[in-house]
Amino acid sequence: MHALFRRRTPRQRFKGLSINRMIPNMLTLFALCAGMTAIPFAIQGRWQAAVAAICIAAVLDGLDGRIARLLKGSSRFGAELDSLSDFLCFGAAPGIVVYLWSLQSLGAIGWLPALLYAMCAALRLARFNVALDEPILPPWAFNFFSGVPSPAGAGLAVLPLIFSFVVETDLFRSAWLTAPVLIVVAGLMISRIPTYSLKKFKVPQLWILPVMLAIGLFAAGIVTQPWETLALIGIAYIVALPFGVMSYRRLERMAADLQSAAATSDAPSDAPPTP
Repeated sequence: MHALFRRRTPRQRFKGLSINRMIPNMLTLFALCAGMTAIPFAIQGRWQAAVAAICIAAVLDGLDGRIARLLKGSSRFGAELDSLSDFLCFGAAPGIVVYLWSLQSLGAIGWLPALLYAMCAALRLARFNVALDEPILPPWAFNFFSGVPSPAGAGLAVLPLIFSFVVETDLFRSAWLTAPVLIVVAGLMISRIPTYSLKKFKVPQLWILPVMLAIGLFAAGIVTQPWETLALIGIAYIVALPFGVMSYRRLERMAADLQSAAATSDAPSDAPPTP
C-alpha cells in the first residue's frame, strides 16, 4: 500500500537543442567553409574553383535565413554567426582572390583596393546589425536593401574573373580594371542606394508559371553553361540598380502623398458651420 501512494518523481527531460533548430547554423558553417576554401583554390591558381566556392557560399547564405524562418530557428546567435560568415566569405575571400588573380601585379599598391573592399564589407555588416534594433520600416521599404548586399557585392567583385572564363582575353585581368571594380563595389556596399530585395517579394498569380519557367531555364543554364549564365546574371543585376532607385523613390513619393492627404482630411476646418 505504501508503494501505491508513493509520490512519483517527475522524469527529468534532456535539455538540449533540436536538430531542426541547428540546421540553419549548420548551413551557415557550410557556407563559411565554402567561402574560405576559395582562398586556397586561388593560391593554387584554380580560379574557376575559387569563384565556384564563393558562389556556393552565396547560395547557402541565401538558404540559411529562409530555412531558419521556416523552422522557427532564428536566434541572435545565428544572426551573429551569419554576419561573421558573410564577412569571411564575401568580404575577405573575394578581395584576396582578386588580389592574387590580378592586383598583385601592382605590388604593394594592389593590396589597397582589396583592403578597402574588406573594410567596406565589414562596415556594411556592422551597419546591418545595428539596423536590427532601429524602428520598424514602412511596409514598402522591406522590398529593398540599403546599398548592395554582401553576397551580391562579392559577385560583382569577381565578375571580371567570370568574364575572363567566357572570353579568353587578358583585358579583364588587368589591374587597372579590377582595382576600380573593387573600389566601386566597396562604395556601393556602404552606400544608401536602395537595391531590390527578394526576401519579401511576392509573385503575382499571373506570373507564377513564367517565374517557374525562368527558374528552370536558370537551372539548366547553370548546369550546361555556368559561366555564361553567371555573367548574364551579373549584367542583369547592374542594369537593375537604377530601376531599384527609381522604384524606391516612386514608392516613397506615393507614401508621402498618402500621408499628406490623410493629414489634410483629418485637419479641422476653419469655416463656420452651416445653419
